[in-house]
Amino acid sequence: MSYNVDDINVGGQLKVGTGIDVAPIQEGDEKINGSMFAEGPVVMGRPDAFSEIEGTLMVGPIGNDDPNMPEDTVPYRTVLGLSGAQPQAIFSKGNMYVQGDLFVTGSVDCFSSGRLEARHKAADASPKKFDMEHPSKGEGHRLAHACIEGPEVGVYYRGRLKNSNVIELPTYWKDLVHADSISVQLQPIGAHQDIIIKRWDDEQVHLQSRGPIPIDCFYHVYAERKDVNALVVEYEGNDWDDYPDKDNHDPKYAEVINTRTR
Repeated sequence: MSYNVDDINVGGQLKVGTGIDVAPIQEGDEKINGSMFAEGPVVMGRPDAFSEIEGTLMVGPIGNDDPNMPEDTVPYRTVLGLSGAQPQAIFSKGNMYVQGDLFVTGSVDCFSSGRLEARHKAADASPKKFDMEHPSKGEGHRLAHACIEGPEVGVYYRGRLKNSNVIELPTYWKDLVHADSISVQLQPIGAHQDIIIKRWDDEQVHLQSRGPIPIDCFYHVYAERKDVNALVVEYEGNDWDDYPDKDNHDPKYAEVINTRTR
């Protein structure tokens, strides 16, 4: 049986379900007026936002079409990252504490402070490394390696060239790197081969050798990316947030190559 009423004002407690002796809101003469208990599941917002029980409290976007609702619903929408414009389901003024895990399917944006900010500041000046269980010694032993760092946004391509005089670069390099930033290192295998770099572009590196021995060598090809601006290596500021090209696409820093090889 259900009742339809216009307004309900509860001056004491509101309880929904069969909960007995709900400690946080207390009972009887010691009850906290204005408190409530709901056994759940509880759905707030649009009635069609959920098709099954997802939790004790399920909050969806506003679905109220009452004529007294504001016509402009923009304040109830937030544009953030990959999620795009999404209705706000929860707006909190105050701290939030999660005792457990937090799973987010969309974007996360926050002001970095406290322990998070301290970790960010430490990471900015620290080596970029991986740390894993030692692959040979196993449990109780660790292996840590750090990235090579340099004054450019660089990429590399390496391999072995045998019985050929042309290093074929990845097909996407022509759209990824500055051809004028390419450098090549060669390491002959087995014998001296007097190999030189004859010419190069962003698709091929042509080699030349003297003598009857066919080319057999390791190669490392390095280049600087052109899909983003060059790294601003030195700048004035007090911390990382003063970096002048924050999105790496400021026109002021376009067409700059940090490592020019021709």
